Amino acid sequence: MQFSTFNLNENIQKSLDENKYISTTQIQEKVIPLVLENKDLMAKAQTGSGKTAGFVLPILEKWLGYNHPKKAKITTLVLVPTRELTLQVANTFEIFSKNFNKKPKIVSVIGGASIGDQLLDIQKGCDIVVATAGRLLDIINKKQIDLSTLEFFVLDEADKMLDLGFSDELDEILKELPENRQNLLFSATYPQKMLDIASKITTSAVKVEQEEEAPTVEKIQQRAIRVNSENRGPLLRHLIQSNDWPLVLVFMANKRASDNIAAKFRKHGIEAESFHGDLIQEERVETLEDFKAKKINVLFATDIAARGLHIDDITCVINFDLPRATADYVHRIGRTGRAGKDGLAISFITNENSEHFKLIEKRCKISLEKEVLEGFEPTGKAPVKQKGAQAVKGKRKSKKDKLREAQANKDK
Repeated sequence: MQFSTFNLNENIQKSLDENKYISTTQIQEKVIPLVLENKDLMAKAQTGSGKTAGFVLPILEKWLGYNHPKKAKITTLVLVPTRELTLQVANTFEIFSKNFNKKPKIVSVIGGASIGDQLLDIQKGCDIVVATAGRLLDIINKKQIDLSTLEFFVLDEADKMLDLGFSDELDEILKELPENRQNLLFSATYPQKMLDIASKITTSAVKVEQEEEAPTVEKIQQRAIRVNSENRGPLLRHLIQSNDWPLVLVFMANKRASDNIAAKFRKHGIEAESFHGDLIQEERVETLEDFKAKKINVLFATDIAARGLHIDDITCVINFDLPRATADYVHRIGRTGRAGKDGLAISFITNENSEHFKLIEKRCKISLEKEVLEGFEPTGKAPVKQKGAQAVKGKRKSKKDKLREAQANKDK
């Protein structure tokens, strides 16, 4: 379907044309009409499906139809899990409202940046707030934001927010929102916790599901290379140098490992940096901009980069360390092969993680040949999985014993 089918405002259509948005994705085709019809939504959509434009475009279309007071009032609140996604969603609102005669005032509310500047932007008046939950709560607790005029509440990457312990924060935020609002929920998966949260937000949501022709993992060339754990660094340097990849995103298990290996690669003459949650916001923004501009060849990142990182030209994604959650495998490799380009994802399989990778294959419904490269042949065997010792009958306290013991402590 073409975007022109929706008969959006001519200034929105102009921005679509300028940014070469011609045909809709499946999720956009389903979501945009429903938002325009004032429906609450619960949409299941994978990363890279175009869902951000799916809610930004109709929200802007409806915003154009409002009577705007002299001082802007908040009509839209978008909650997202990470700072990077906050800035990208805010930028999408900016892009598609670029040609408006009167532009909406958009504020990003994130940790790691000056809360004073954010408070000032809000107090001056704004129309759209894109926020991470923690910083938004800081501002709510200071009683420095009025959400009583809200028309749209958007929860993006809801399942990822659950992983970050979002449920309690959401309860506090919902208390500040007016009951009469339109709710738009987007999630890549529907765990029970997600359904529980959805029931707190809306009871009348239209369920929308993306019907992909092929799973995301099947659209990207995937490889698995067996290697000893201590040889992963040399193997990675060999692959980068022999293939001359311009942009490589490497996923690491933790922040310290990301910093250490980036420093080692720089000593070998490779432009490398680390990217993780301990960086201040200015460093995070600068690092991503340098990576996009190809000033950085290799970016070593924690799973903070697994979702919401929209860089179209990433040549290859490397799972230096495997993700703990099997679902994150799909999100990680989805950083490559974007915008119709070819993508490549490589996972390093060691003796220690081989069983975990079998689980990833099973749950992602893939089966990869385990390659061995000359000069990096693995040695040794995977450790034998030990079964836990059987409980000895009669050694554990019974429930009655525990109750008696508790009562005896009270009586002392």
